[in-house]
Amino acid sequence: MHSAPTWDPQQYLRHSELRTRPFLDLLQRIPALPSRDRPARVADLGCGPGHVTALLADRWPDARITGFDISRDMLEQAERHHAGPTPGGGRLDFRYADIAHWTPDEPYDLIVSNAALQWVPGHPESFAAWLDGLTPGGILAFQVPGNFTSPSHALLGELCATPRWRDRLAGHGRRFVHILEPADYLDRLADLGCESDVWETTYLQLLPGEDPVLDWTKGTALRPVLTALADDPEATEEFLGQYRDLLRKAYPPAPHGTVFPFRRVFVVARKAAF
Repeated sequence: MHSAPTWDPQQYLRHSELRTRPFLDLLQRIPALPSRDRPARVADLGCGPGHVTALLADRWPDARITGFDISRDMLEQAERHHAGPTPGGGRLDFRYADIAHWTPDEPYDLIVSNAALQWVPGHPESFAAWLDGLTPGGILAFQVPGNFTSPSHALLGELCATPRWRDRLAGHGRRFVHILEPADYLDRLADLGCESDVWETTYLQLLPGEDPVLDWTKGTALRPVLTALADDPEATEEFLGQYRDLLRKAYPPAPHGTVFPFRRVFVVARKAAF
């Protein structure tokens, strides 16, 4: 049983513009929420530092929005920069929760998750409980990375499994195999009575600087490894050096930067209205 990775909000936010783009694309495809005689109630599962949670208040200005996350560091960042009343009369707040076991404690009109469910093995098994917590006609919407067979992740898993690292890191590089294919998400949600919009996109991200793919993964995929090696700086540097060399071959720099293809899977599911 691996411990939960330690998150670094500042490292995560280093590529915030690229990391936010899929959420904006998801947000554009979420239809109008059910009409109520009250402001919308919204949950953001795996809210991280809260920068995308705040974007929900732009779409639903008077909504009561709660972000949930397991990282105290991420929640501290979210509280500091985003919590409180919103200009449209709504409110943003943030709470600690392990979304692997979270169930709605009140009716929500929208449950949304941005690049978080890949950390939750068996997350499709939670769909039924989440849908039960939605109001009639409510929406479940999420996006997850779908690049876990790409070199960045395959090489990480292979390196963790080498004789040098397997005793300390076996399994830390292959934690995302439970992500479903788009058609499987569609089938799961259809079985639960939802009308769903499911699609995928591969973003060709042009990353600047030296070793940018390594820097990108330090904010996400590398977190379990960095957590496991946190008490051994020399081993950390050794591992990062080996991984860096593999990434340099897999993602050679070009004149305008390093091309880093990044596949994402999107789901917007509407619960039956009655």
